[in-house]
Amino acid sequence: MRIGVPKEIKNHEYRVGLTPSSVREMTAHGHHVLVQTTAGAGIGASDADYRKAGATIVDTAQEIFANAEMIVKVKEPQANERAMLREGQILYTYLHLAPDPDQCADLVRSGAVCIAYETVTQAGGGLPLLAPMSEVAGRMSVQAGAHCLEKARGGMGVLLGGVAGVEPAKIVILGGGVVGSNAAQIAVGTGAHVVVIDRNIDVLRRMDRLLGARVMTVYSNQDNVERHVLSADLVIGGVLIPGAAAPKLVTAGMVDAMKPGSVIVDVAIDQGGCCETAKATTHADPTYLVGQVLHYCVANMPGAVPRTSTYALNNATLPFALQIADKGWKAALADNPHLANGLNVAFGKVTCKEVAHDLGYECHDAAQLLAH
Repeated sequence: MRIGVPKEIKNHEYRVGLTPSSVREMTAHGHHVLVQTTAGAGIGASDADYRKAGATIVDTAQEIFANAEMIVKVKEPQANERAMLREGQILYTYLHLAPDPDQCADLVRSGAVCIAYETVTQAGGGLPLLAPMSEVAGRMSVQAGAHCLEKARGGMGVLLGGVAGVEPAKIVILGGGVVGSNAAQIAVGTGAHVVVIDRNIDVLRRMDRLLGARVMTVYSNQDNVERHVLSADLVIGGVLIPGAAAPKLVTAGMVDAMKPGSVIVDVAIDQGGCCETAKATTHADPTYLVGQVLHYCVANMPGAVPRTSTYALNNATLPFALQIADKGWKAALADNPHLANGLNVAFGKVTCKEVAHDLGYECHDAAQLLAH
């Protein structure tokens, strides 16, 4: 199969779809890999590194899209990239379609076969291709929040851990999944007062076993969310409903009542955010104020640490990419129901029920597409 790796063009996105070592694995399986020049510069991988791994270097994204049977990316295709997709071409990347109707409409029109990292599943539950970036984003959320709490950045001027004789900041983490548990691990290390809120008792028990008395675990209901958010210095949003838009746990009214100079880091922004006042921002312009509350809602947080992020992501995505390339997408998805759950759009039809529900499309059975 001809596999194409274009350079990422989203604002301050330095990750790359395949590392040189992943390209070497692909070529060892007999596949031909096209990589756009300087695509790996953000992770310190040169064109020479990719050539040594067996890739062919091309100058433009247009050459990649025109010649590749499968496009491997990190972030969702931007508008000009979507315009280059063609019917039957495989797109393998993060999509996050539920809060992005324009992207979904373009992918439907393209007729491409669009497999989203974030809805691929695994035995026993979990989202194996989302987890690595959720780990990174969860850990980054605390340092982003600490930075935003500095007075010069618009925050109240609080040090997370305090110092002797001065109480620490209060960090409230909404969601105890991969984002929340990783945020909590970093947060307790700062010495802050940490509260984790989740509606799943088993998740709270796991958090309690992991971190013990260093965190307070709280069951999620409207009263508890409101009470803790209003007293927080830093709120980290890490809730997730796979494939669907994130629930709005923090209302605009709650934001109005939060402490002046407090900070919200909404990691759920890729799925629309769990705060009503959240809107996606970029690394170039990451924050904005709503009233007196500073919001950090960067939609590609792990892009700021591209070396760590790319290698962590490739560890998870490469085995599935090889299945698709070795067998063809239909056979690969038919053989692996967990990979089949990653199919979001194919030949103009939406196959992810959460995306179809949130954006008003008819949901088509992926199995029927695989049978033809």
